Amino acid sequence: MVGGAASHVGKSWMTAAVCRWLYRRGLKVAPFKAQNMSNNSYPCEGGGEIGRAQVAQAEACGLAPRPDMNPILLKPTADAASQVVVQGKVWGDLSARAYYEHFDFFLSKAAESYERLRAEFDVIVLEGAGSIAELNLRRTDLVNLGFASRFDIPVLLVADIDRGGVFAAVHGTIDLLEPAERKLVRAFAVNRFRGDPTLFENGVKILEEKTQKPCLGVFPYAPDIHLDEEDGVRLDDLPMNRAGGARVAILRFPRISNLTDFRLLPDAVWADRPLDQDFDAIILPGTKNTAADLAWMRSRGLDAWVRAQHARGARILGVCGGYQMLGERIDDPDGLESQGGSIEGLGLLPVRTVLAKEKVTEAVRGRSRGGVEFDAYEIHMGRTEATAPVEPLCEAAGRLEGARAGNCAGTYLHGALEDPRIVREWLEVEPAAAESKEESYDRLADWFEQAADTALFERLYLPGRVG
Repeated sequence: MVGGAASHVGKSWMTAAVCRWLYRRGLKVAPFKAQNMSNNSYPCEGGGEIGRAQVAQAEACGLAPRPDMNPILLKPTADAASQVVVQGKVWGDLSARAYYEHFDFFLSKAAESYERLRAEFDVIVLEGAGSIAELNLRRTDLVNLGFASRFDIPVLLVADIDRGGVFAAVHGTIDLLEPAERKLVRAFAVNRFRGDPTLFENGVKILEEKTQKPCLGVFPYAPDIHLDEEDGVRLDDLPMNRAGGARVAILRFPRISNLTDFRLLPDAVWADRPLDQDFDAIILPGTKNTAADLAWMRSRGLDAWVRAQHARGARILGVCGGYQMLGERIDDPDGLESQGGSIEGLGLLPVRTVLAKEKVTEAVRGRSRGGVEFDAYEIHMGRTEATAPVEPLCEAAGRLEGARAGNCAGTYLHGALEDPRIVREWLEVEPAAAESKEESYDRLADWFEQAADTALFERLYLPGRVG
């Protein structure tokens, strides 16, 4: 298990690195995260959705993602409520307090998935969540040491030195653990070190003396290696509201989902208010709650701003929930995202959406009007139909998909903009150069191998499994 001294210390990154390194050693390895909270999800080939980080980790293992790799997925719909996905399928919607009332059920499902993977693979690399020392959550812990203790899983503790406080993070975390939990933590890793790691040799000695645990390695900060993000934590790092030479603006919805759609648009501006600049393209991204984020748009005057940009000639593209917003209205008869009734859209596309309880989760192959074939996926609970003749945006899975009216278009296809040819065709801007995912995973494994004491890793975490 890769556990953290805090949130956002690089657990997903380290898990993927270990997965790829073991995969290159010839082992059958699979990732696992018992419970994930993320609106960045992806549909598995056999059906069901899991968190995007486990998808990346599966790819690093040379595997297609499957629901057992992330049996419990929480997709926030409000500050204290989430849609709960169990083994790939929507189970229900719960408040934070109500979620813990079903702890035994969720734990049984997580254990069931873990056992299935363990029976098939040589090594399972588990990812924890947040900090492994969340004392108030110890009784209902199914993703950190609570789970590791049940299956006697050795733990690697990861801390982020770039944010400061690494001594308190590592020593404090281990000191707060119960003796049996402390025994499971076999080593710690210092992540995101800038500069010459030999300058921290004394720091390593201090931490090893304080914790009585060995340091696996001091791992360098590597901003040039790309890995799909697990969730929206990195929204804080986005280039918000900057004007200048940016040609694309993306609305920064509070409940935004699937940020990976925009990895080829690194110079885009993320807008949470109207900007005094004309853009070539405006993107309305996916969202976990279309109704709430549409209300947020209106409260900030962004609806009028988008219309004004459209009138000036900007290309407007809505993806998934953003597509629904561009239509004439959204009907919510079952009160899935509102009190029921209808919500007026922006009226830029002649379409109407009805929100439905049944969720669509499907990986598809698309073909653009320009003849570009691309991979994409759908994750949504709405059904959108035209209210007047309108051109489709593309074809997907043998059917017409999306809508285009002049310089405004909408689609349910996540992932389409990860293809540079689609970026050029749909947005008429030049995408950023990006290495292949396979190249990224290999560089991640190199990063791990060069910084880690691999002999120590094999002795502590893989006794008898690596020759």
